[in-house]
Amino acid sequence: MAAAQAVQEMRTRVVLGEFGVRNVHTTDFPGNYSGYDDAWDQDRFEKNFRVDVVHLDENSLEFDMVGIDAAIANAFRRILLAEVPTMAVEKVLVYNNTSIVQDEILAHRLGLIPIHADPRLFEYRNQGDEEGTEIDTLQFRLQVRCTRNPHAAKDSSDPNELYVNHKVYTRHMTWVPLGNQADLFPEGTIRPVHDDILIAQLRPGQEIDLLMHCVKGIGKDHAKFSPVATASYRLLPDITLLEPVEGEAAEELSRCFSPGVIEVQEVQGKKVARVANPRLDTFSREVFRNEKLKKLVRLARVRDHYIFSVESTGVLPPDVLVREAIKVLMGKCRRFLDELDAVQMD
Repeated sequence: MAAAQAVQEMRTRVVLGEFGVRNVHTTDFPGNYSGYDDAWDQDRFEKNFRVDVVHLDENSLEFDMVGIDAAIANAFRRILLAEVPTMAVEKVLVYNNTSIVQDEILAHRLGLIPIHADPRLFEYRNQGDEEGTEIDTLQFRLQVRCTRNPHAAKDSSDPNELYVNHKVYTRHMTWVPLGNQADLFPEGTIRPVHDDILIAQLRPGQEIDLLMHCVKGIGKDHAKFSPVATASYRLLPDITLLEPVEGEAAEELSRCFSPGVIEVQEVQGKKVARVANPRLDTFSREVFRNEKLKKLVRLARVRDHYIFSVESTGVLPPDVLVREAIKVLMGKCRRFLDELDAVQMD
């Protein structure tokens, strides 16, 4: 029985010890364990696989993906980071820039500004095309000149009072429609995601006058095209108390974990510790520093239960980004199957 439990733990749990981590590699492949049928079975996969949305708002999404291997989970993460397309500034035509920010630095800053435009409505620009069209390019104009405020108090030293337009923000970027874009996109839909991103600071007499061309691209080519601020996953924590923990030890145990993980209850006049919500734990392994408590707790993670966190830059809602990542992965699978068919035909 003990041997069977050890094998089951090896197959389903990643165990965190005081000086290392055990069972980090996937081992449930066909023929590895006697008595286990680990051959691929679609019905079994569909039965065990599930996606649970835990939190969703305008810019962030947390969901659980259960019943998959680490390779698939990591594929989703990498696709979200590098292969879901967005629109970003690619070319900057500088007509006048007398600010202290060099043209190259200014162009780089502009490229990193997230643009609120649905990339699914645009095409990739053909390589070598110098002039964009309405189907592959968005155009923005930035024209700001700093002047003195004639109504400022004489003894004032506040730049916000002394100068007009001394801070250049993304709100100063004006969309210039190309072709029939004005008919296709209502006013206000094509814009920077945030209107309060500081681009540069000016002083009286200084001016920025430039034109920006935005194109469709992916994060694999440049990080400015990445649609997520962060996309990560972690395995679901699994915390087990090997023995009852009571009294002051219960209070001490609760302090070894993140708030809300260990709950101290009153049972027949005694304080008793119980695992309330292991999901909240960050696994600092602080409990291993306590000689009395470290032998009373087993720390592990569920091998096939992934907690995904996706934070959008605002270009598209995070749930849409996940759906687009799934489409990209499906496209990769189709191309691979097509290649296999082509090889078999040859």
